[in-house]
Amino acid sequence: MTEKAGGKSKALTDNILKCRDDPRPVFFGGAEESTVDAPKFKLCEGASCSWAKPGDVFGPDKLRSRIEPWLTALCQSEHLSLLVGSGLTHAVHDLATSEPLPGMGAADFGEFQDRINVESKTSAEAAGRDPGNIEDQIRVATELLRGLEILGSSDKQTHQKAATLRNKLAEMLVKFAASILGGEHGLITANEEKREGAYNYLVSFLMSFASRIGTRDRLHIFTTNYDRFIEVGAETAGMHLLDRFVGALAPIFRSSRLDLDMHYNPPGIRGEPRYLEGVARFTKLHGSVDWVDCDRNIRRLGIPFGANNLNLYLKALGTADASAMQLMIYPNASKDRETAAYPYVELFRDFAAAACRPNHTLVAFGYSFGDEHINRVIEDMLTIPSTHLVVIACDDPLNRIMKTYERLGRHAQISLLVGDHIGEFRALVDHYLPKPAIDRTTFRMAELLKSRWGTVQGDGEEKSEAGLARGESKA
Repeated sequence: MTEKAGGKSKALTDNILKCRDDPRPVFFGGAEESTVDAPKFKLCEGASCSWAKPGDVFGPDKLRSRIEPWLTALCQSEHLSLLVGSGLTHAVHDLATSEPLPGMGAADFGEFQDRINVESKTSAEAAGRDPGNIEDQIRVATELLRGLEILGSSDKQTHQKAATLRNKLAEMLVKFAASILGGEHGLITANEEKREGAYNYLVSFLMSFASRIGTRDRLHIFTTNYDRFIEVGAETAGMHLLDRFVGALAPIFRSSRLDLDMHYNPPGIRGEPRYLEGVARFTKLHGSVDWVDCDRNIRRLGIPFGANNLNLYLKALGTADASAMQLMIYPNASKDRETAAYPYVELFRDFAAAACRPNHTLVAFGYSFGDEHINRVIEDMLTIPSTHLVVIACDDPLNRIMKTYERLGRHAQISLLVGDHIGEFRALVDHYLPKPAIDRTTFRMAELLKSRWGTVQGDGEEKSEAGLARGESKA
């Protein structure tokens, strides 16, 4: 099966859909007549479902009739959380630049390079991820540095090795932070038209989940990303993000500010104020490129989006040891003990408290299920029968999503939208996500149409209210 685009063809990977009353995941791929502008699909060999027959060709319209109402209903659960992985950053950057995110090149830890590579590879494989990446290397180097510092307190030669490794680690953190900022810089320097298009898609994506009626709990956004794509999208959309930071010049991380919210008083109101719209809670589980450890406090620096260099902002702290070692970006929490350190213990407590509640829906977008500490919270969440997990991803190259789906076992509480169409960022926003204004107007319109025409529409059939009562149908 191929997709024609500008005279070129490419293989279409299978899409995996499970929602509503599907008892098992439905696999489908591109039909022969599929094009970029008019994608067509049919069930894969051996696949079966209640809404399509083998050999039938269908398009986004049929998929939308199944997916969009289901997601709309789930997004109006009493509690809603959005877990965002690196898939969002890759998608938005690709929209704006048509290029992959910038890398940072090979790590250089001098004489410790081989040992760090071996240990990072071992720990990454134990966590079910790819062979050790730069985050694993930085974590292992940090652990090694601590060991050398302990031994170096009584041995001059070991103390010198610790100093050398500390300098190497600081250099790697600078490069790592620069690669993160490079992704942001690519977005702000992209072609204006493409950049605006990327911003519009990002805003629509966020508002599809954040547009909740005032009687529902706030959307809580969790992300494992170090970059600030979500923040710039929220700023463009006019959203207010509530996190644990308090202050104006250099906000400080506080453990006591989670329950703050924003309300307003309508004219002539009597009683309690109402929730202000366009507000969401926000938690960065693995830290951020603009978080620094300063005098035993975690502060957020005012680093411009896509800045070229961090050194000036680190020096502005005015501390004696202003260096990249203060950046809160290196613990990737691949081992549970890393989450026991401040501030990560607070962040993961927020995630567990938000997820493990009755009538809660967690939407995971662009998350590869490579962090066991996060997966464990999700597994605990699904022990509550009224919770639901929605997994959206453009691919599953390591089969990690499907393995997790099978391992969790609670299939009735899991929806899947995986593939190069239903999980692709643009198609998702264009066709399948709830419209960014799910409010009372939508329901009032439905009631008005029902009372005016006396019909209930759905799946191409119309039944009058009288006919429904008699069990009859009307053409």
